[in-house]
Amino acid sequence: MKKEHILVIRFSALGDVAMTIPVIWSLAHQYPDLRITVLSRNSSRPLFEDLAPNVGFMGADLKREYKGIKGLNALYRRLAAKQFTAIADLHNVLRSEFLRMRFNLGSYRVAHINKHRKGRRRLTSQNNKQLIQQPTSFENYVEVFRRLGYPFTIDFHSIFPPEGGNLNLLPGPINVKNSFERWIGIAPFAAHKGKVYPPELMQQVIEQLCQQHPKARILLFGRGAEEDKWFDIWCRQHSQCLNVGQYADSMHQELILMSHLDVMLSMDSANMHLASLTGIPVVSVWGATHSYAGFMGWNQSEQNAIQLDLDCRPCSIFGQKKCRRGDYACLYQIKPTTIVEKINTFITN
Repeated sequence: MKKEHILVIRFSALGDVAMTIPVIWSLAHQYPDLRITVLSRNSSRPLFEDLAPNVGFMGADLKREYKGIKGLNALYRRLAAKQFTAIADLHNVLRSEFLRMRFNLGSYRVAHINKHRKGRRRLTSQNNKQLIQQPTSFENYVEVFRRLGYPFTIDFHSIFPPEGGNLNLLPGPINVKNSFERWIGIAPFAAHKGKVYPPELMQQVIEQLCQQHPKARILLFGRGAEEDKWFDIWCRQHSQCLNVGQYADSMHQELILMSHLDVMLSMDSANMHLASLTGIPVVSVWGATHSYAGFMGWNQSEQNAIQLDLDCRPCSIFGQKKCRRGDYACLYQIKPTTIVEKINTFITN
């Protein structure tokens, strides 16, 4: 009898791929005889290494090696040689649709994600907005596997054991956490302006945290020119601040560090999802987007999502649209004290 071997397709941004981890981990553990191969961009590989004995990873460079129809056909031939028995498309975009079409011509069980686009359009509608919780990405992913004949429940907590990742694998000065210290992670940036709390206001958040918790460490997560500019300012102003990117040289090291945080402050961004995978609480800030769209971090409480009730929001599912008002009130009207008070609930307990 042919061994069951399922191909899971999910390209896209890192945060979306990270949201597959609780689902695939649970599937792998509840079906230990099922082989699972995840097809994604090479940058996502660290998330799946050592996830479970029956989970493998295949990287695909869609911009060069597998570009265009010719490239996708080459990718299909490579995949077909693996003799999969089922195909789970967790992305449902043109590239994955093409691969699905090829697999549908063969003897494969194929299913794809329902993104509930109508509900999301109502959520972001300028007129007759319907602020209704949409199915989460986790629920949508599980439904794909159910249709393929693999029903299961998500029972994931963290990619690390209860004590967290091994700090000995990190370089100094991030490899020791003293018993009297509180570690506060801050990931203040995102891909789109509509999801970024203004840096000048975030600076006030950091100032208040440093004043109220002089023994706390503020660990800054994020990489890029804008991040480096602001992180340099904040680290020079406050000795408690540390730019993680200057010490951690891999995603795995950053995940280890996150697992020892007392709390993470993040935007609606990949770092919210990465921190959630380590089992720590995340205080998330939402501007143009909304937690009702289904992208809240795994096992995170709605009570820890900071967002304003404005008639215009959410105006976007992914945060890439320009502000209709022109002033990004959804972010600028969030007071730094509101964020600090929420963080304090995890620091003072």
